[in-house]
Amino acid sequence: MRKVLLLLSGGIDSPVAGYILKKKGFGVEAVHFSNKEFAGEESIVKSKKLARKLGIKLDVVDISDILKEIAENCDRRYYFVLMKRAMYMLAEGIAKKRNIHFIATGENLGQVSSQTLQNLFVISRAVSIPVLRPLIAYDKMDIVKFAEKIGSFDISKGPEMCDVLGAKHPVTQARESDVIGMERKIKLKELIKKKVKEIS
Repeated sequence: MRKVLLLLSGGIDSPVAGYILKKKGFGVEAVHFSNKEFAGEESIVKSKKLARKLGIKLDVVDISDILKEIAENCDRRYYFVLMKRAMYMLAEGIAKKRNIHFIATGENLGQVSSQTLQNLFVISRAVSIPVLRPLIAYDKMDIVKFAEKIGSFDISKGPEMCDVLGAKHPVTQARESDVIGMERKIKLKELIKKKVKEIS
């Protein structure tokens, strides 16, 4: 069976992506990257409920320390791109430890600043593992209807807290060279390696 590691946020999109992948015959596991220090535990609670709803295994990994490093020492306009790249790198590390072949997200094109074509390109370049985006061309209202149909919407609805450290006017056309420069400045790859070692 083809195995995929789903980045489960607690929001509306990612559980729909996980449901579609299960229907397509993938073996789906999930990871939730929390920002407990700054955003509280609501997203953790929602992710656990969603994982139970989908019938998939879930790991919760607190990355508050990494996100704080990004917010305090990098250009805040790049926060969402750097955050996503860090999540991708962590997911890739977990997937390799568990012999999982793909990572997957609920991203769809242009819904938020990190999901412009250019930013998605730069984010994807953080990893070598294939990234599956089942909802890439979906309209938001179609995703909401899908979530209502599968019974995940009532769990997912409510404010998203992922932007608590982000800039009001984030970059929409990130340059990879700038992003890599900031990652080197905070030694992101070393932070990622350390975090992956902590995960069983």
